[in-house]
Amino acid sequence: MRLILVDRLGPKRFHFHPLALSRPIFELRCGMSSLAEKLVAKVGVADVACFVPPYMAESYAAQTQWRVNDPSSLGGDDLLLVSGRVKAGDFAVPRTGPSVVAADGDGEVLYARIVRDDLAKLDTGSIDLLLDSVRGALPKASQLPATWDYIWELVFANPGQLAADFAAAGRSGIEGRVEEPYAIRGSRADVFVGPGALVHPMVVIDAEHGPVYLDEGVEVHPFTRIEGPCYVGRNSILLGCKCREGNSIGPMCRVGGEVEESIIQGYSNKYHDGFLGHAYVGQWVNLGALTTNSDLKNDYSNVSMVLDGCTSIRTGSTKVGSLVGDHAKMSIGTLLNTGAYVGAMAFVMTNGRLLPKFLPSFGWYVDGEVTEGRARQKLYQTAKAAMSRRKCVWTEADEALWDAIYETTAAERAATFGTSK
Repeated sequence: MRLILVDRLGPKRFHFHPLALSRPIFELRCGMSSLAEKLVAKVGVADVACFVPPYMAESYAAQTQWRVNDPSSLGGDDLLLVSGRVKAGDFAVPRTGPSVVAADGDGEVLYARIVRDDLAKLDTGSIDLLLDSVRGALPKASQLPATWDYIWELVFANPGQLAADFAAAGRSGIEGRVEEPYAIRGSRADVFVGPGALVHPMVVIDAEHGPVYLDEGVEVHPFTRIEGPCYVGRNSILLGCKCREGNSIGPMCRVGGEVEESIIQGYSNKYHDGFLGHAYVGQWVNLGALTTNSDLKNDYSNVSMVLDGCTSIRTGSTKVGSLVGDHAKMSIGTLLNTGAYVGAMAFVMTNGRLLPKFLPSFGWYVDGEVTEGRARQKLYQTAKAAMSRRKCVWTEADEALWDAIYETTAAERAATFGTSK
C-alpha cells in the first residue's frame, strides 16, 4: 500500500495561516514531530507520496524525499489517501479491506482507501480528479476521523502530545554529556539526553510532571530550567532559559528568556529575555530582546483571533498567545497582544506600544502604523542573510514560493493598510 498525504487549497486552509503559507499543513509540528511523521508512523508504510498546493511544490520537493505532486504516484498499488488535517492518534483505518471514503459535510475527503482494482475505474489524471471521483464512486465510511481545524489546536494539544510521543519513542537515559553540578527532578526514566548533546553545569531538568527529550546536538547553558513535558530539537541551544512546561522547540533554534506551552517550528531566534507563551512561531523568525506576548486577557475571557485580516474567530480558550509566520522580524521591546497574528515576512519596529492584533504578511509596523514597508527584494536579502547564518541557502524555488505568497496575501494587506492609526 502507498500512503498519499494530501493538502489542497480550499476554504479552510487559511485556518492554519500564517504558518501554513509556506509549508504543507502536515509539516506543522505538535509534540516531538510533525503531523506527517505521526501519520506515517500510524499507518506503518514506507511508500509515501504527497500532494501540496502547487505554488509550494518545487520548494517543498527540495526538502523531502517523497514524490511531490506526481500523478504517477496515484497508480500501480493500493492507495490510502489521507488529509494532512487528520489526527494520527485517533486514526484507525485498517490497511486492508474494501475501498472506502470518508468525506466531511463540506465534501472534503478526509481519507480514502482504494484497492488497486477499484483504482483502475477512477480518474487518476490528477489528485483533484481522483478525489472528486472517489466521493461518488466509493462506499462511505461509517465514521469520520478526528481532524485539526485551527492552528491553535496544535498549541493546546502540545503538552499531551509531547508525553505520548516520548512514550512512543521508547528512549530514556543520558547518551550525551551532562556536567556537574546538575539536578534532575522526577524520574530519570522520563529524561533523554541524546548523542552529542551537552548540558552545562547549573542546569535543572524537571521531569516531575512530564518527560524531557533533548535531541542530538542540543546545548543547554548554565542557569537553564527545563520543565517537562518538553522537546528540544537537534542542535538547538537554550541560553539561561526558563523553559516551562509544554514546549516543542524545533531544530537549530536559539532560545532564552521565558517560554511556556509554545511551539517553535525551527531555525528561529529568541536569544534574550522576554516571554513567549501559548504561541506558535515559524522558521527564520527573530524575536528581539525583551519581545513579549500576552497570552491571557485582563478580564480572563476567551480569546478571539483574526486569520485573514477581517474575520474574528473565537478560540474557545482563555490562554492564547501569538501566531508568528516565517521570516518575521521584531525589534527589541516588541509587545504582542493576546491572540496576535504576525504574518510571514512581517517587520516590526516597535515604539513601546502594543502591536495591533493583526499584522499582515509582508506588512511593516513602524511608528505605530501598519504600512506596506520596503520592497520585497529587501526582505529577501534579509532572508538570505539569516539562512546563511545556519548554512542554509535561499534558492530560486524559495523566491518563487514567496512571490506566490505575496500575491496570495494581497487581499489581507489591502484590508489592513491605513486602518491602524
